[in-house]
Amino acid sequence: MLYRNFGKTGRKVSILGFGCMRLPILEGNPEKINEPLATQMLHYAIDHGVNYVDTAYPYHGATATQGGMGEILVGNALKNDYRDKVYLSTKLPSWLIQKKEDMDYYLNEQLRRLQTDHIDFYLLHGLGHSTWETLQKLDVFQFLDSALDDGRIGYAGFSFHDELKLYTEIVDSYPWSFSQIQYNYMDQNFQAGRPGLEYAASRGLGTVIMEPLRGGCLAKNIPPDIQAIWDSAPVKRTPVEWALKFLWDQSKVDVVLSGMSAMEQVKDNIRIAEDGHAHSLTDTERNLIQEVQEAYQARTHVGCTACNYCMPCPEGVDIPLNLNLLNDVYLYQNMEKPSGNYKFLKAKRGSASFCTECGECEEKCTQNIAIRRYLKETVETFEKP
Repeated sequence: MLYRNFGKTGRKVSILGFGCMRLPILEGNPEKINEPLATQMLHYAIDHGVNYVDTAYPYHGATATQGGMGEILVGNALKNDYRDKVYLSTKLPSWLIQKKEDMDYYLNEQLRRLQTDHIDFYLLHGLGHSTWETLQKLDVFQFLDSALDDGRIGYAGFSFHDELKLYTEIVDSYPWSFSQIQYNYMDQNFQAGRPGLEYAASRGLGTVIMEPLRGGCLAKNIPPDIQAIWDSAPVKRTPVEWALKFLWDQSKVDVVLSGMSAMEQVKDNIRIAEDGHAHSLTDTERNLIQEVQEAYQARTHVGCTACNYCMPCPEGVDIPLNLNLLNDVYLYQNMEKPSGNYKFLKAKRGSASFCTECGECEEKCTQNIAIRRYLKETVETFEKP
């Protein structure tokens, strides 16, 4: 495993971090984590050098307003000396903070759930304009100072889903140690993007990358024309390998989080990370990635990463799945499979046809997607005569 200096913290972190948002589950229920397999996967990753484990309060929960099972699983998995082998990261559920006391309440609850007396890297989760405004009013800086002073957290940071201008404002507002942004070869100018990455690094912040595969979109069901571009490279790599090497090629990237849900993914990512050196791609290979980016941009219809922040829908609509099925039509020019999936979804009362256009999803969407408009299009696409 390769390691990089984590900003000004002086810590060395593995270039591959284990993201615990998409652990293996049972019966299709996100709350039912396959604990034996998930634990085995975490232990395998740690035994092979991964020392950054990332989770959050709502991971593997039914809704974003209650604690999920992710932190509990991680707490159990890190028993028996594994806790001492990793830097543990979790996040304050920013959207649930209504009064100043809530911040201490959730942090202390997370310490209990994780069965630890300190969290190495603690983030304010998913900052955007509204959550940032609320936290500032409730004196979040005093909370962070206190948690740092009493040792409940080792370093303070934030994850981010909004515009670049706000990102730089937040970076300059407090002596943060690190930040976490969505970044991949398709999102170089989205949200904080590459300018945000470079700005944070210039201020000495450690940089953590989430959504390196854009919610799996860059790894699964590769269109033939795009696969042909990859196949034209002199050095043959999988789409996953290209996406990860794009990030590790950049010296300002410290940790890349991968939301692994199968042991095969863990082993594959560790293998790829062994060659994740900065400045290791050739100009020809960088140009190849740009060619793939342009090919995708010409096909993608809805920029949904299936992060599920829009869920749950009051009417039971499975928003990410509906948008994914609509994207399938544009990406793969094939109606057969997505149409069958849509019919099944409608039978479960989760299709776009049950949307009442309340707009709650758009208020929570971190990608600023016009969800109601796309759900209408989904109905028109799959339910037209």
